[in-house]
Amino acid sequence: MRLKTVTTIAILSWATPAGAIDICKGGNRAERRVTCVVDGDTIWQNGVKMRLLEIDTPETFEAQCDHEKHLGEKAKLRLQALMSKGYQLDDSGAKDRTSDRRNLVHVILPDGRDAGKVLISEGLAQQWPNKGNRWCEGLQGNGK
Repeated sequence: MRLKTVTTIAILSWATPAGAIDICKGGNRAERRVTCVVDGDTIWQNGVKMRLLEIDTPETFEAQCDHEKHLGEKAKLRLQALMSKGYQLDDSGAKDRTSDRRNLVHVILPDGRDAGKVLISEGLAQQWPNKGNRWCEGLQGNGK
């Protein structure tokens, strides 16, 4: 009789009670162990930087046009509002390709919805991976 080996992968998650989630401010976030929203697809949880899986939101810091910056601010505030009602993080165990190697996570809301999919359904995010900057394409003078 052969025995099968079963491997279980643990998913790191934090259950967080409903309450205000700050917009990130200031440096030393890891040392300060902050929990805050950077933009529509980047957060800090207890001093760990994370990126939402499978979505891309408009940029707020290096926007290519005014329209992108405006939508980026809306996405950031919407993610903050969604998370303020409580959330759970499901860590994929993977890291993103940027130099800061953020943990790739899903933000799960109390009703079971994925916050990233909510942002997509509301036009504040798009599927990742993607090509080009849909937020600025077709705008006269790049929207600035």
